Amino acid sequence: MPSDVPTRRPPGYDPRDHPPFAVTVDLVVLTVRDDVLQVLLVRRGEEPFAGCAALPGGFVRPGEDLAEAAARELAEETGLHAAPAHLEQLASYGRPGRDPRMRVVSVAHLVLAPGLAEPHPGGDAAGARFVAASEVLAGAPALAFDHAGILRDGVERARAKLEYSALGTAFCADEFTVADLRAVYQAVWGVPLDPRNFHRKVTGTPGLLTPTGGSTARGGGRPAALYRRGPAAQLWPPILRPAS
Repeated sequence: MPSDVPTRRPPGYDPRDHPPFAVTVDLVVLTVRDDVLQVLLVRRGEEPFAGCAALPGGFVRPGEDLAEAAARELAEETGLHAAPAHLEQLASYGRPGRDPRMRVVSVAHLVLAPGLAEPHPGGDAAGARFVAASEVLAGAPALAFDHAGILRDGVERARAKLEYSALGTAFCADEFTVADLRAVYQAVWGVPLDPRNFHRKVTGTPGLLTPTGGSTARGGGRPAALYRRGPAAQLWPPILRPAS
């Protein structure tokens, strides 16, 4: 908020006329590891739901904006301090009773990053680990609060955005091959993709990829061209998900 915006309480306003409530941030942190879409979970160290799995997050502090709170909670609860490749607000969740402590509205954020290191729990988290998103979506482990629904929304947002945006490259290293990018799409969408068709689509989509001029021969195979993320934010034509 600009510093010149008045912050004085308006005349006649009494905050005691309104029921108290708190604001939290919850984080859907997704990465692709070993060609599997994985989500970051913490084990809660405090009540409510002590010992249960949950998404990382916590209360927004006075004077703190939402993005600052999201970054702080990610660092405090997991030890992950590096800036994510992609951070965006996902949705707000304010159903009465979603938190047994009091009325709590959560502003969930979607975080995407390549090759995240093993998390180290801190703050009020007793543990932190990456788990295959498909397993958590199937209910193992069960998540505290309404975090299962938040995770479903986050994964679906990531899946949908891969069709129409360059978001898939956020899961890749600075330099990557088309096969690396295809592995991301397969992991996020959960379906196999034809290598030749995928190569034709992504290399033919204006602005998606920028050739580096280099190549790599990982695994002793034929050298594959290396690319960086191109300037395009939106893809046209889109790369549509195959029907499952």
